[in-house]
Amino acid sequence: MKSIISRILLSLLCVDIVTAFSAATPPVILSTKDVVSKVAVTGATGRTGRLVVEELRNRGVNVVAIVRDLEKAKEVFSEEDDGIHIREMNLASEEEIDLNHSAVLKECDAAIWCATGFSEKKKEPEPEEEKEDVGFLSMLQQKVLEIFQIEEENSEEVEEEKPEMISIDAIGVPAVAKYFTSTEDGYPKMILLSSAGVTRPSWDEVKKEKFRGAAEIPIVRLNPFGILGIKAASEESLRQKDDVPYCIVRPTGLNDDWPCKSRPVFSQGDLAVGRINRGDVATLLVDVLSTPEATNKTFEAFTLAGYAPPLSLTPALERLKLDSELEGEDDLVTLEATYASLQQLLPGEKQDSSNIALGQTYEQMDKNEEGRFGPKGQERVEEVTLKPSSVS
Repeated sequence: MKSIISRILLSLLCVDIVTAFSAATPPVILSTKDVVSKVAVTGATGRTGRLVVEELRNRGVNVVAIVRDLEKAKEVFSEEDDGIHIREMNLASEEEIDLNHSAVLKECDAAIWCATGFSEKKKEPEPEEEKEDVGFLSMLQQKVLEIFQIEEENSEEVEEEKPEMISIDAIGVPAVAKYFTSTEDGYPKMILLSSAGVTRPSWDEVKKEKFRGAAEIPIVRLNPFGILGIKAASEESLRQKDDVPYCIVRPTGLNDDWPCKSRPVFSQGDLAVGRINRGDVATLLVDVLSTPEATNKTFEAFTLAGYAPPLSLTPALERLKLDSELEGEDDLVTLEATYASLQQLLPGEKQDSSNIALGQTYEQMDKNEEGRFGPKGQERVEEVTLKPSSVS
């Protein structure tokens, strides 16, 4: 009994999970446009990226919308808004970024990275032999076949040489970040949209078993395209930029049906599971631009429906640790307390994230209904229709 009481008290006092409740002394709140006047947004035509652009413009901040498809961007953004400058950019080529886009990046006060995906690596030095660019969705479908070792119907007997694919995150994040070196104002200049769960595939079996509710969710079990490892590497490449003040945001499950304008909950340790509306992710990414307490920190985020958002993120974010303070730290007692608290905040009645299947909602689990791709461990992954949050 004493052990149980101690654990409950520790979980309540745990500094690694904080909700954005107002402090006794209200913090000084600066508007975003008081801190930045122009922000570069990569992946600007993606489902999250376009919301970030909209949020910035609503706050009077000019935007350089970085895209891979100029025509698509013209369809997404109004030509009448002279506060949006569309810039077509190949984020998989640091050389091209430096050669053609350095001037426009230097004009920006900060950047928000919302892009993700792969690009075909070009053969060098004979451009005439290069293959035509592979369509992004077609490439992703091919990646699914490779990762899950699925036979493609009507496949040809003759094997064709497959293009080598490279992650735009791995190249683009550090290539863009170097244009946002340290200033003395203390605000983060490079905001990276990552994902909860990026470290979990690398956990040892003991840790995975201890925190099954975090390690057994579908995105971690299946890890499509090895995307979590790519995101983890991109995070680390940003942390290695010592002169770039940054903030890394790891949202949990993106759910457009989850109530927007809800209370954000932040944690560290990569144990969070939950839901967050893309609109709230966009708001959070923009909010941290004017929150110095977010600088050089990595944290997970989900929202509590039914609770209003805070006036300021400062009380919550100032309690989080700097990444430099977390290096090499694996305090099991703290992690267990954090995990115990987070698991109580799961959606649904059963609150069993370790047994949820791909495509299954917590509400379906409560009713013992299968998800749209079948039961856990037997998911029909070949039926998955890929809709990346950003292809720009």
